[in-house]
Amino acid sequence: MKRRIYLIISLVFLLVVITLVIAANYFYSQSFKRGKEVALYSGTEAIEVFGNQESQRIIKTAIKWFDKQEFEVIEQISHDGLTLKGKFLKNTQSTGKAVILAHGYRGHGDQMGDLVKFYYDQGFDILMPDARGHGASEGNYIGYGWHDRLDYLLWIDQLIINRQAENVFLHGNSMGASLVLMTSGEDLPVEVKGIIADSGYTSVKEELVYQLKHLYNLPPFPLMQITSFLTNIRAGYTFEEASAIEQVKKNTLPLFIIHGDKDELVPTQMAYKLYDAAISEKEFWIVPDAGHTMAYEVATVEFQERLKKFINKSIDN
Repeated sequence: MKRRIYLIISLVFLLVVITLVIAANYFYSQSFKRGKEVALYSGTEAIEVFGNQESQRIIKTAIKWFDKQEFEVIEQISHDGLTLKGKFLKNTQSTGKAVILAHGYRGHGDQMGDLVKFYYDQGFDILMPDARGHGASEGNYIGYGWHDRLDYLLWIDQLIINRQAENVFLHGNSMGASLVLMTSGEDLPVEVKGIIADSGYTSVKEELVYQLKHLYNLPPFPLMQITSFLTNIRAGYTFEEASAIEQVKKNTLPLFIIHGDKDELVPTQMAYKLYDAAISEKEFWIVPDAGHTMAYEVATVEFQERLKKFINKSIDN
């Protein structure tokens, strides 16, 4: 009788383990494995829904202008041998300023196109890389900004060495925001002057815990731990180490954190946590009635004015 009970318990335990491994593998495939790009609610479609008339005019004009530009495709080899590609636009009235625009999850560089004209008008050269595992860049997994931060060190060096950039800014949306925050904690050249992060998450772990609850109504334990283990084997990093909040604790550059108060994809509370953790000179803007990465569409004019002030102040310092 006891033997039969032990056998049943063992079979149940094995079944639970197999189920959890299958679930973790599914979660990895859905969240980390390279796949179809997602067209997030942005650009002209978003502005027609969310923006006021002035915002609509500015962004529609900017997108039309962007579509007419001729970009140079540049590339580099990552520390782990991937060919990464990005689009570069040289300003005809170059002032030594350059910005790297970091796109969001399952996106590509062109999705930052509505900001390109703004930066161009301020005298910036613009670089829009496709993150590893996205767009034209190689890679079979999504780094959520963690390994990408090392890629950005190379992009920064390329701007400084090959493009004579003297004042470099990093500006990211969503995953790109966390990417530039993660980059901010590295040893950056003196030419890097400031970081702009719009709708970034605190860490991969916290964001995935939130999504697991929000999308699937599941508790994090033990699925998160198993998926993190799988991710470490397949992609070379764990959820615990991929932390923007730990990186901003080491950042010494001016930081501008932006977040919508109606963000349901990356909770607004994460912006408060990032701001509180940051030790450098910092600015904070919670945008009323803005959803995920919608601050620019909702408050275009104010966004541009705040950004100009931040850029000028950061360069002057």
